Amino acid sequence: MEDATSRSPARSNPDLLSACDREPIHSPGAIQPHGLLLVADPATLKVVAAAGDVEGRLAADWRGHDLATLLGCDVAGLLGAATPAGAVRVGRVTGRGETFEAQLHRSERGLLVELEPAGAQLAAADILARLDAAATRFERAPNLRDLCAEAADAFRQITGFDRVMIYQFREDEAGVVLAEAKAPQMGSFLNHHFPGGDVPRQARALYVRNRVRVIPDVAYALAPLRPASPEGAGPGLSDLDMSDLGLRSVSPIHVQYLKNMGVGASASVSIVKDGQLWGLVACHHSTARLLPYELRLACQSLAGNLARQIRAKADAVLYRERIRLRAAEDALAEALAGDCAVEEVLDRHGDDLCQALGADGFAAVAGSMLLTKGRCPDGETVRHIAQWVETQAQVRAFSTHALSEHLPAASGAVDARASGLLGITVPGEEPLALLWFRAEQVEVVNWAGNPHKASSADPQAELTPRASFAAWSETVRGQSRRWTLVETETAQRLAHDLLQARQQRRIRELNRQLSATVVENERLLQYKDHLMHEVNHRVQNSLQLVASFLRLQARTLGDAPARDALAEAERRIAAVGLVHRQLYGGDQVETVDLSRYLTDLSHEVTNSLGAEWRAHLMLDLAPVLIAADRAVRLGLILTELVLNTAKYAYLGAPGPLILALDQNRDRFRLVVADRGAGKTGTRQGFGTIILNAMVQSLNGTLEDLDNAPGLRTIVTAPIGIR
Repeated sequence: MEDATSRSPARSNPDLLSACDREPIHSPGAIQPHGLLLVADPATLKVVAAAGDVEGRLAADWRGHDLATLLGCDVAGLLGAATPAGAVRVGRVTGRGETFEAQLHRSERGLLVELEPAGAQLAAADILARLDAAATRFERAPNLRDLCAEAADAFRQITGFDRVMIYQFREDEAGVVLAEAKAPQMGSFLNHHFPGGDVPRQARALYVRNRVRVIPDVAYALAPLRPASPEGAGPGLSDLDMSDLGLRSVSPIHVQYLKNMGVGASASVSIVKDGQLWGLVACHHSTARLLPYELRLACQSLAGNLARQIRAKADAVLYRERIRLRAAEDALAEALAGDCAVEEVLDRHGDDLCQALGADGFAAVAGSMLLTKGRCPDGETVRHIAQWVETQAQVRAFSTHALSEHLPAASGAVDARASGLLGITVPGEEPLALLWFRAEQVEVVNWAGNPHKASSADPQAELTPRASFAAWSETVRGQSRRWTLVETETAQRLAHDLLQARQQRRIRELNRQLSATVVENERLLQYKDHLMHEVNHRVQNSLQLVASFLRLQARTLGDAPARDALAEAERRIAAVGLVHRQLYGGDQVETVDLSRYLTDLSHEVTNSLGAEWRAHLMLDLAPVLIAADRAVRLGLILTELVLNTAKYAYLGAPGPLILALDQNRDRFRLVVADRGAGKTGTRQGFGTIILNAMVQSLNGTLEDLDNAPGLRTIVTAPIGIR
């Protein structure tokens, strides 16, 4: 076992990753030889190309043959169910001395039929019993590690492979083996890390699209598509997109990678959580091994159940952490409610704040005041860090597990006490910097082979996989345990509580010193609130007046297009009024909780369409904090999409309407889906201009997908709060 020491974990060479992503893995022009591939003209249903030993295993005169005759089924009847994103099971097809399992794919270049050796018929009851037993074990697992261990064992029982690993992708694109079930003769990769370059980005995209991939024999000789020339099979079948084919020949680099690991066969099952590739179920066998079609379906179903349990356990941990930290917040808020100065409260509760956020030290700096609890750097260093935090964390908390990467002055001796930092600034005449420190946590990262040797400094060099997977350990210094999102949110709320306490104390001091002035200020504040209320009220009246003018004007027009246009304009103005009333009817106008705001707005919009719509509205909205001006634009987008659904999906009648909101790091995703008529053309009207303008103003994207049936519109954009 080799050993190295570094200040940060090994990272893959970006040039090498880029080169891997340029490899044409989608269109290898060949398949794995254990199966057959037929390519047919969609107009004539005649076979124009094939791959594999079609002559010896299916029919000698396959070229130009009718596809339905070769397969012995009604191909035309199956085409209605085939989509570019999925396959239609044809069933079992009899060849020359063997039986195949056939699947039909529709692509832009023709009809693709995969035939692979059919395994023994498996009893549906037996498969369902295995899946049910595994699901029960998943539910009983107390934490993520135990869940992954149960999953590795369940997948090994179903697949029969010698080694099954549950492999998670980390934020830095590297992977780590969380659990493993294996035969005694197989080596172990448990807790080993793998560089991100082992699974390039385009391969990860394919794992989301094609959830189960099998290489029954890594020593296979690829079976090329023939004929691939324009004269024989039409233009360009040599670059046929095989992304959805299970028989697709894999990258020769990946094949050599598996050979270097001593693997004879492999299978990969994607673990997709919230539409993102969370990890893989990696299966290895020492000899060649086929995973039949029925077992692949069982693995895909089991992986879906595993992904749901991963999310459920993550949500449960998050919920318990929020409850625990809320208790600490409440204790501080109660102390701040008294007459003690903020500095005195921090001095008395500093140790509790340090413990609540899992920090080793806590410091508060404001002007000449310096308060420290626990293990902190020296006073001069703390002040230097506080000054830097004031420039980085004025609105949102700043957190890092490697402070020296952001602040070189914090390297050296400070690492042992402050490798991790969570900081936020409370504004005021004297800004108050709150700092939580975490001490260095020396971590020994076990890699499956030296990750540095997997990289090449020359992006033009020939790509080759790592040749060694011998355990290689790396000691990482200068880093601490990472801060969680819940801890960062708690720091922000604590800062908000302290801001309110400082303001309240200031008000009390002014009240004692200048009571008359305070009374006058309160009177002015009341007048300002009244004025704001009056302005908002007048804006509402003005919007209603404009809408009434448009409605009256529409009644005088005989021209239907013009009348419809005015009616459309009236609805949009009414939508603006709804957005304005929702946002500015309360006290908080700077930031908005999107889950509460969109809930109220969606109910109000659907109520405007008719009370019967309320029964058809389904909401799944995660709490997301966003600036009010961005919420205005998102509210207009939602209103426009809901009105479009009522107008085009159901022709004015009520129907199912699903609204979903989730957050992935610093971006949010809004989904508006229906079960109506679906998209019949491209967006071209004035509503499209509004939607595109609003989405562009959010620096976001708008995507329409088939909801099968209906339309699924996805709006993705940065949250925008910093």
